[in-house]
Amino acid sequence: MADEVRPVIRAAGAVLRDGDLVAVVHRPRYDDWSLPKGKLDRGEAAPAAAVREVFEETGFRAVLGPYLKAVRYAVDGVPKVVDYYAADVVAGSFAPNEEVDELRWLSPAEAAGLVSRDEDRSVLAAFTALPGGLRTLLLVRHAKAGKREHWSGDDDLRPLSAAGWRQAEALRGVLPLWGAARVHAAPRLRCEQTVRAVADDLGVAVRSEPALSEEGYWPDRDAAVARVARLLEEDGGVPVVSSQGGVIPDLVEALAALGGVALEEGRTPSKKGSAWVLSFRPGAPGWSTSDPVSRWPRLAAAHYLPTALGKPLS
Repeated sequence: MADEVRPVIRAAGAVLRDGDLVAVVHRPRYDDWSLPKGKLDRGEAAPAAAVREVFEETGFRAVLGPYLKAVRYAVDGVPKVVDYYAADVVAGSFAPNEEVDELRWLSPAEAAGLVSRDEDRSVLAAFTALPGGLRTLLLVRHAKAGKREHWSGDDDLRPLSAAGWRQAEALRGVLPLWGAARVHAAPRLRCEQTVRAVADDLGVAVRSEPALSEEGYWPDRDAAVARVARLLEEDGGVPVVSSQGGVIPDLVEALAALGGVALEEGRTPSKKGSAWVLSFRPGAPGWSTSDPVSRWPRLAAAHYLPTALGKPLS
């Protein structure tokens, strides 16, 4: 008889920052001090759960930053995995509630001294290891568009399949959690369709990015990396870029090499409907006119989101 598959409790949380201070909450049910966190709802993705739990426990709306780490421990013998993100306060105020009766804003060092669990201290250590002033770019692989051999028209016009539209709808709900504000896509219908709903919700157009298509990228990879740097320097918030599987792994590896970032498990996956959350140090002012490569924004952290679709929970 095959071994019984043990259930895993999935949860998500955040180091919620307001300026130089972070939030620590007291949970009367456990009489402990903790970082805001909670279990995923059925079908919910971890980033969405992190933002929801922060709001429910603290009353603050938050925008996500870099992924920090996964914490693993057991609850009554059942494995539990908690994914943590950095997050910044956008709006809101705290009021005592059923889950949390007190919130304190502390320096990260003070927070590490107050929290009850060593796991939370390890998350705070990952948070403090990040440089300040990071900027985010969301690099998305277009959603499913059916098989090329089953499409008789121009491949640039191959549209999303029914499964692809479901992936695009899931991305619509997740990408704004990082403060998505501008939307760009390689000149492929499937790339544009993948992020069109995000653009519609934001009230912006999807801007074409020929340098980030497969035929534009490979003849001049440096120009593509420079285009990413330009997107980061533009005003207007976090850019979303929808591109292709023939571009994304190499582009992420190039950015990681420039920034000296070790990728998770040394891999650069790029499933359809997935995204890379890329966090950059700001570039030096005027980098385009003097020694541009050395003055580009530098990648500081990279996290792969294999799907925005939440998995059913047992």
